[in-house]
Amino acid sequence: MPDIQKTLMEYRLQTAKEKLHSAEILLASGQYKDSVGRSYYAMFSAIRAILALDKVDFSKHAAIIAYFQKEYIKTEILPKEYSKFISTAFQIRNNCDYADFFLVSKADAEEQCSKAVKFTAAIEDYLIKRTQKSNSIPNSAEEEGKP
Repeated sequence: MPDIQKTLMEYRLQTAKEKLHSAEILLASGQYKDSVGRSYYAMFSAIRAILALDKVDFSKHAAIIAYFQKEYIKTEILPKEYSKFISTAFQIRNNCDYADFFLVSKADAEEQCSKAVKFTAAIEDYLIKRTQKSNSIPNSAEEEGKP
């Protein structure tokens, strides 16, 4: 795997963790709408970490989510519940950002944050396994005993 792909994947995964941490801080301070937004972006950034390894990216959130669902949920690489996690978080985040008078309860924000924790951890586990697997596959020059 080229170093640039791995570096980008690691960067995006770190971004996901930072956004998750922000979601937790905002939740604790009663900023529920903003916490929901950060929870969504934690999941979204985790998905983009996978896309870095796939050498794929899209300019629209919906396209990134659709690719993730097609390539990782429908193929059962990741559990189906994660499709619902990201789809629901996307809808709630859009409502928080664009709908007037949209309210988010503490329970709603806690649920989204909890799902983001689970989602991000699962993506990280997947990425660790995937990168370990690709690191253990020798390239053709190594197989032939070339330097």
